[in-house]
Amino acid sequence: MSISKISSFIFLLFLFSGLIAGCQREQASMSEPVKDGVFIHISNGTNDPHRVLMALNMAAIMAEDKDVLVYFDIKGVEVVLKDAIDLEFSHFPSSKTQLKNLMEKGVHFYVCPGCLKAAGKTEADVMEGMKIAEKEAFFNFTKGRILTLDY
Repeated sequence: MSISKISSFIFLLFLFSGLIAGCQREQASMSEPVKDGVFIHISNGTNDPHRVLMALNMAAIMAEDKDVLVYFDIKGVEVVLKDAIDLEFSHFPSSKTQLKNLMEKGVHFYVCPGCLKAAGKTEADVMEGMKIAEKEAFFNFTKGRILTLDY
C-alpha cells in the first residue's frame, strides 16, 4: 500500500471519528434541554408595595418554566426580614404568601450583605430560605441565557 493511500485512510479515519463525536455531543445536548434564567432585582420595599408584589408575581410566572433568582438590595432587604410587614396591594397575593409559594417552586433568593449592614441588620435577621448574596450565584443559577427584570 502506498504512503498516499495510508495517509488518505488515516485522514478519513480521523474525519469519521470527529463526525461521530460531534453527533454524540449534539444528541446529548438535545436530550438535556437547557432552561433560560430570569434574574429579578428588587430594590424597593415597604416604600413601594406595588413594585415588590409585581416583581414577586413575575417571579412566579417565570418559575413555571425558567430558572429564577430573586435579588433583594437597597430597600428591598426590608421585605425579607424575619419581622417584615406582610405587604399587600391591589389584586396581588401578599408578599409573605408569594415568598412561600416561590420557595416551594425552588426559586433562589439572595440578599445584599452591604445593604443589610446599611439597614443595621445581619444575616440572623433574614427570613429562613434567604441566602446572603455571593457573586458566583448570579452566574450559576441557570445554564441558559439570563434575562433581568428590575423593580
